[in-house]
Amino acid sequence: MRLHVNGQWKEIPEVRTVADVLHHFHLVDRMVVVELNREIILREQYDIQAVRDGDHMEIVHFVGGG
Repeated sequence: MRLHVNGQWKEIPEVRTVADVLHHFHLVDRMVVVELNREIILREQYDIQAVRDGDHMEIVHFVGGG
């Protein structure tokens, strides 16, 4: 599947949901905010929100530090 992720086109195999995309990128889903086609996706919906070829996704992940 071809997705536009954080400004770049990516070919991501075998993904069906937002959660699948997050797992592909090794991101801990409780530490990210996801926007899919200009709509914020609630964390509780990551497992059920479908992604489609050509979708645009922004993933913002938080990094702790001090």
